[in-house]
Amino acid sequence: MEHFDNLDDYIADLKAQLEANPSCGNTHYNLGVAYLSRRDFMEAEREFLDAVAHSPRLAEGYVQLGGIALQRNDLESCLNYNIQATQQRPFFAVPWGNIGFILMQQGDYDKAHKALKKALKYDHNFAQAQATMSSLHIAMGDYEEADKLLRKILEKELHFGPAWNNKAIVDAHFGNWEDAAKCIVKAEESGFEVPEDFKKEVEENNK
Repeated sequence: MEHFDNLDDYIADLKAQLEANPSCGNTHYNLGVAYLSRRDFMEAEREFLDAVAHSPRLAEGYVQLGGIALQRNDLESCLNYNIQATQQRPFFAVPWGNIGFILMQQGDYDKAHKALKKALKYDHNFAQAQATMSSLHIAMGDYEEADKLLRKILEKELHFGPAWNNKAIVDAHFGNWEDAAKCIVKAEESGFEVPEDFKKEVEENNK
């Protein structure tokens, strides 16, 4: 994409390619990613659907469709698309991480744990899945295990907002309010939106 001056030129080029070869799943996929870059979710979804229709084994297409479903809070569709991705590429860590996240949101902790273990088996350094696993430990009340995992993540990923947020939650649980406040600052510096009520709780306990 680097030889295009802007996104519109890139999109125009991909559309021209599709006119010549409408059944190329990869081109539909690339066009979907381009539409995502300008947050045009409807057009992106259309292209990803075409991508998997023409190239049913394109697991990344299902993952992207799952991401769009999640964007509109459709957890069930997100789950189903990611399951389809694992059916096409069983050793692809990303959909397993997403499945774990959705199952955790739905309160199915046991299945979420199994999916996240698979994600981390296929990619040991998958920070997003590690952070989700730490959220799962917190949800299950296993704060010590969450803390161990978060320290491991933050050794490698210093600017990973979700991990700093979870570390703040763990520190708050153990009454380490000063550390929790520092972690909140780090989370926000990394672009993570820390819930206001949690921030207030930490502030109150630091007075």
